[in-house]
Amino acid sequence: QMELEALRSIYEGDLCFRELSPVSFQYRIGESGDPKAFLIEVSWPETYPQTAPIISMDAFFNNTISSAIKQSILDKLMVEVEANLGTAMTYTLFEYAKDNKEVFMENQPVNTVTSVSNSISIGTPDVPPSKKKEKKEQLSKTQKRKLADKTDNKGELPRGWNWVDVIK
Repeated sequence: QMELEALRSIYEGDLCFRELSPVSFQYRIGESGDPKAFLIEVSWPETYPQTAPIISMDAFFNNTISSAIKQSILDKLMVEVEANLGTAMTYTLFEYAKDNKEVFMENQPVNTVTSVSNSISIGTPDVPPSKKKEKKEQLSKTQKRKLADKTDNKGELPRGWNWVDVIK
């Protein structure tokens, strides 16, 4: 795999680059300790580069970045992928992310607790779904209050309040 050799020689000694496997790579965009640094993971399916690489931001390193921003970064990277299909593009993607780090992260608040309302996902039906772990919905304070209001004054919840809705 020529691209693999190229990546190894380009990023040799680059602490931001990690080869997780011969078909999976991570690159940290931004200095260690930079609150706007983020990590991109690119994996090659068997048919790459004729088909798109799998780009993920699920790394624990990114857990302070809001899902809306992760989604917008992934959307922008997918545009680059489309433009480069059929060519070795991992280096291009990492460099593109480096060049656009400020733009990617301009809406990322620094050192603030991620708000409850960041579950906005941008609809891109044609992007292959990455293996996302299902997150349980966190209840907001108002939702918890509403639940509390449903209980009668003895604190007993009405019968069946926690039955699983089978229809879902």
